[in-house]
Amino acid sequence: MALQMTVDPDAAEPPYEQIRARIAERARSGALPVGYKLPTVRGFAEELGLAANTVAKAYRALEADGVIETRGRNGTFIAAPGDTADREAAAAAQAYAQRAHRLGLDRAAALTAAENALRAVYGD
Repeated sequence: MALQMTVDPDAAEPPYEQIRARIAERARSGALPVGYKLPTVRGFAEELGLAANTVAKAYRALEADGVIETRGRNGTFIAAPGDTADREAAAAAQAYAQRAHRLGLDRAAALTAAENALRAVYGD
C-alpha cells in the first residue's frame, strides 16, 4: 500500500496542514492501518515536491496528536488508537475553564464562548 497524496499549493490550508489532516483522517478511518510504515520525511517531501521541513512539521504535529509514533531508526508508523485525544481534550478544556474563570467570566459566558468556538470549527 502506497501513501498516495497530493498537496494543493493554492489551498487555504498550508501544505503541512493538508498532509497532517489527510494522514490523520486515513488513520482514523482505517485506510492506514495501525503499524503502517510512513515514508521517510525526505522521501515523502521529494515525492510531494515540498521542503523536508514541511513534511517534518506535519509528522511532528501527528506525533503530538498520538496519530503516529517514531521508532528511532526503524521509522515512523501509524500508532494504535488510544486515549491520547481524550486526555489532550480534557487538558485543553481544563486550561480553558481556568483561563475563563481568571478573566472573570461566569459559567454561562464561558460556555457560550466555547460553544461559539466549536460552532466555528465544526459548523452547526
